[in-house]
Amino acid sequence: MAGTFAFDLVSPERRLASAEVSEVQIPGADGDLTAMPGHAPVITTLRPGILRASAPGGAQAYAVTGGFAEIAAGSVTVLAERAVPLSEVTPAMIDDLIADARALAEGASDRDAADKAVADMLALRAAIGA
Repeated sequence: MAGTFAFDLVSPERRLASAEVSEVQIPGADGDLTAMPGHAPVITTLRPGILRASAPGGAQAYAVTGGFAEIAAGSVTVLAERAVPLSEVTPAMIDDLIADARALAEGASDRDAADKAVADMLALRAAIGA
């Protein structure tokens, strides 16, 4: 199909998506980016956020907490630490992620990175509206 490319989203628990899409919006650690047909090859780490994939039949959105995305010729592969379809995310789930990030931050040697992890989780909650 013209103007599309292969998209795969995988977490340790399951494969969440495998489809032909026209674009993927990725919450990159260094900023958001949108992969479209013909995008230059890139590998980026993910920050907690909303990953959106647009296909000719509609769009899908997923909450991700981290991982990696590889944009290659004709494909985007996302290996997420945790990924959940946005329709399945609950306020309790987000609260648990925030609590986990805060617990890890308490004993962290790199306080700035730990505080950023907590702030990213709080931003994810705000983006979801939970």
